[in-house]
Amino acid sequence: MTALANLSLTDAAEAVRTGQATSRELLDACWANLEKANPTLNATIWLDREGAEAAAKAADQAVADKKPLGKLHGVPMAHKDMYYQAGKLSTAGSALRRDWRPTITCTAVSRMANEGAYVFGGLNMAEFAQNPTGHNKTYGDCHNPWNPPRITGGSSSGSGAAVAARMTYAALGSDTGGSIRLPAAACGVTGIKPTQTRVSRYGAMPLSFTHDNVGPLARTARDCARIMSVIAGHDPMDPTSAHEPVPDYEAALTGDLRGLRIGVPTTFFLDNADAPVLAAMDEALAVLAARGATVTRMTLPLMDAVAAYGGIVSRVEAATIHAQWMRDDPQAYGQHISSRMYPGYAIPAPYYVESLSRRGPILRAFAAEVFSRVDVLVTPTIPTCIPTLAETDIDHGPPGTEYKFLAVSINTRPFNYLGLPAVSVNCGLDPNGCPIGLQIAGRPFAEARILAAADAYQRDTDWHIRRPPVLG
Repeated sequence: MTALANLSLTDAAEAVRTGQATSRELLDACWANLEKANPTLNATIWLDREGAEAAAKAADQAVADKKPLGKLHGVPMAHKDMYYQAGKLSTAGSALRRDWRPTITCTAVSRMANEGAYVFGGLNMAEFAQNPTGHNKTYGDCHNPWNPPRITGGSSSGSGAAVAARMTYAALGSDTGGSIRLPAAACGVTGIKPTQTRVSRYGAMPLSFTHDNVGPLARTARDCARIMSVIAGHDPMDPTSAHEPVPDYEAALTGDLRGLRIGVPTTFFLDNADAPVLAAMDEALAVLAARGATVTRMTLPLMDAVAAYGGIVSRVEAATIHAQWMRDDPQAYGQHISSRMYPGYAIPAPYYVESLSRRGPILRAFAAEVFSRVDVLVTPTIPTCIPTLAETDIDHGPPGTEYKFLAVSINTRPFNYLGLPAVSVNCGLDPNGCPIGLQIAGRPFAEARILAAADAYQRDTDWHIRRPPVLG
């Protein structure tokens, strides 16, 4: 039975559609892995077995009645616990929302439900989505299924761990500075941050108005393409969501990379990178080249400005969103969350306005110089081998711990300020047995192209289907 949990999301949906498996069997398979691995991983905050069983029963009855079935019919999922579902707990990983239940439902969750998916739990996460490691003082740290003392990546820590440990077929994460791609990299799964505005953010707890993104973590690029085809597109409830037509993402996954121009940055993204990470990236580039892509080493423009302006925007906007709670109950926050937000109140307004106003011109200049020469950029997702939770515990570690903490997300943050889509896939294991992530980024609304490159890579490798040791 637990073998069913090894299926990809698309294969699981097909198994239900064709009668090869029932939705209840999928749920039971995921639940068995949850009971086995979760005591070690601490990947969940709340669970609803009774509600999930009722949803599975309804899904199986729809198959028996030969009703029209959606793209995700009968697939059980759990999501980062910051996606609102009317009447269900939504903690955002914080003590401040320990018992909070929203009255609205997130658009992305609603759209997946309309295609037949259902939710059985809320997944652990960094407090208010504000760290790249997976530490959480209220609900406990999330642990890496490949090597439990090491970080899962954050802030979608439970999403990465639960997908890797076959506890769910997919999970929504959020990405403000890398929080989908980092746990995807650290836990060895596939995760995509879409173009800014590509997916509605209605009903998701905000962190930074300018940098927030909604997207999936799943086993494969095809799984992510399936979910993107469901959740992407304009939403009247989110006026910032784009009107850009949604392409057929799965149709783009042909495996043919002939003519694809890959750029590899020679600076910033490779600075201080560990040798095993660089070696894995080079091997991955060789796989992509064998599929027909060409590789060009290049220097990227404006990276200092991107890093500086991006940091100002995220700090000020997070401080603004949390201002009332910070006034009323600052002790409820973890120490590193407070230390992150207090400087946001001291940044002068002209600096913030400048950072926002320069974003468009910088993106245009960056795109003109870079994407006139290449179609995608390939970098390590995390430039170092995966550190331990202790090494990155800035609340309790010695001076200098913050450098390892911040280094985790240095390669992902630029694409949030630029608003560009980026996907992370597993491309190897480091000497500690933890996954190594390969990041593929593209021009605005090029999700189909970067997913096609990720899918082509996964056709010729098996890193994405390997099971972590926590499952035995």
